[in-house]
Amino acid sequence: MKITVLKEELPGEARVALMPDSVKKLLSAGATVSVESGAGLAAARSDADYVEAGAAISTDRNAMLQETDVLVTVNRPTTDVFAALRPGAVVLGFLRPLDEPQALEPAMTRGLTTFAMELIPRITRAQSMDALSSMATVAGYKAVVLGAASIPRMFPLLMTAAGTVPPARVLVLGAGVAGLQAIATARRLGAVVEAYDVRAAAGEQVRSLGATFLEVDLGGLKTEDAGGYALELSEEALKRGRDLIAEHAKTADVVITTAQVPGRRAPLLLTEEAVHGMRRGAIIIDLAGATGGNCALSKADEVVEQAGVTILAPTNLPATVPVHASQLYSRNVTAFLSLLIKDGQLNIDLNDDVVGPSCVTNAGQVVNTRVAASLKSSS
Repeated sequence: MKITVLKEELPGEARVALMPDSVKKLLSAGATVSVESGAGLAAARSDADYVEAGAAISTDRNAMLQETDVLVTVNRPTTDVFAALRPGAVVLGFLRPLDEPQALEPAMTRGLTTFAMELIPRITRAQSMDALSSMATVAGYKAVVLGAASIPRMFPLLMTAAGTVPPARVLVLGAGVAGLQAIATARRLGAVVEAYDVRAAAGEQVRSLGATFLEVDLGGLKTEDAGGYALELSEEALKRGRDLIAEHAKTADVVITTAQVPGRRAPLLLTEEAVHGMRRGAIIIDLAGATGGNCALSKADEVVEQAGVTILAPTNLPATVPVHASQLYSRNVTAFLSLLIKDGQLNIDLNDDVVGPSCVTNAGQVVNTRVAASLKSSS
């Protein structure tokens, strides 16, 4: 079984799908690994590092793809890459099947089998494969670092000969993996932190990190699914949350928003009016920019200034921490591949409770019901 890793083509992408340590593990499982020259350079891994791990290095992308059994990527491959793969080949990566299902049509036409890392179920057995959580951890950390570097003040409480410097105030919206990491990082830097989440159950985790949890009465509405993901709420429920958020945003120096619903537009949490109510010099880091943003004024990958408030909506923060982001992602991918390799050969069992739900297409046919529904609604 031949596994291939290409240099990522998305502008600004610095991650690589497999790191040399993971290559060694896959070789021990009986697979062979081919890496495109330069694929790991942005993640501080040279071609020599991959050769030492046992991988083959190539500069001929088309030849590599024609011999590929499994293509491992970070981002969804381009149409040209899909077209170069032989029918029956497997593609594994962040494919955005719920957000952009039509973009996978080349894989269907080519008869490919595709697995989306973002569809891996959140069950105990699959924790080591949870790439969404891995990347959210990196994003939550980097959002705070970005915020701390951007506001015109320091984060910690300081007692100096010139007087006391009060700590910065940070408001985190969404207490999932990214939000919790943001809370922990902001607390380490000495900030006073408040956090909001529609899921009341998140309060215990927020408080355990030393932050204040903001609660709003949603009238007993169900706010999360069986997998732990937030559900899309009614407009009335969202309005209650927005009113509470707007009040606490008035005193925040940094607001970090992380709320997203798979396959849906990100919920609007910070209205334009709320932004205008914030203090001058404050900054908003909107991690939901790729799906519309949690802030009404956010523009993906652009800097917006409004009433003295700066709004950033970076869509790929993990790529700005490429070494550790690649290490985590590579381990997630390798753990998943261990389910597909048997005696050194490709063995796909769609009845497996991790493999099945993660599969988008099998030999070109859409087998994931959620993706099929998305395709139908978008056609």
